[in-house]
Amino acid sequence: MDVNGSGKMLNNHAVGIIMKELVRRAVVAIRNQRQIFEVQAKQGYGGQMDDMVTSADKIAQEVYVRSICECFPGWGIIGEEDALIVPCTDGSGLFFTVDPLDGTKAFVRRQSHGIGTMISLSNDQGEFVAAYVGDINTEEIYGFRPGSEKVHRITEFNNNEHLHITTKPLTTQYILLREPERKYSELSQNTILSGFRNQIVDGGSIGIWLARLWKGEVGAALLAPSWETPWDSNPVTAITKKLGFIYLRPSPMGGTAWIPFHHGPLKEKFRRDYDVLIIHRDNANQLEISR
Repeated sequence: MDVNGSGKMLNNHAVGIIMKELVRRAVVAIRNQRQIFEVQAKQGYGGQMDDMVTSADKIAQEVYVRSICECFPGWGIIGEEDALIVPCTDGSGLFFTVDPLDGTKAFVRRQSHGIGTMISLSNDQGEFVAAYVGDINTEEIYGFRPGSEKVHRITEFNNNEHLHITTKPLTTQYILLREPERKYSELSQNTILSGFRNQIVDGGSIGIWLARLWKGEVGAALLAPSWETPWDSNPVTAITKKLGFIYLRPSPMGGTAWIPFHHGPLKEKFRRDYDVLIIHRDNANQLEISR
């Protein structure tokens, strides 16, 4: 089977199985480090030494990279740690992104939530091919294989649940925030107050954070301006869009309407200077959206 038009004949199911297995191995490696990890300071996206990396991050990334190189020689890799970039050399344009430990600060605090590990596969045509997000604490995995239109939630007991979104009026649902309300634009604040039942503020792993949206615990998610990176953005955007959610931003011209925008695979980090609202496409008629 041709993996998403790449010309490389691989079984899509096999690619998905390998990616899920890599997530499981990374989960085990990170869990084994919970009582013995070492911490070092590292440079944050803004250039200051205000971030951290642990031995668990590095061990988990090695789990991914070693097996990717063995199973998919010639495909590219973009990894968070050590500015890892392995170019695609086989002409397929396919590349993985790896976030070995998503929510490192939560891991260092030994939180019982908000810690994940993530992998995605994309191509040079701007398409997400496959993506998986693993929850370190629950050992659940969310994601989809190449060629699939379904996103699955797989438990630690290997029970497989097909995720689908049941839409309800936004005014009866909660909106998920990563920052206090005051950190958002005026349009976002007005939307929070008038469009939803209430708000939930939470942090940690962006993947485990957005899993609350994928599972239907909340009706929308709102991101404040921040850095976007391939290893953080690609896996969660792939799964979120596969489930039928759309990305909206305030109009650069101001006003009361949100505007949709395309959010494809990233290859490098950039500073996003606008809020992002994520809602399901079937709920789009409940907000003022400029087409």
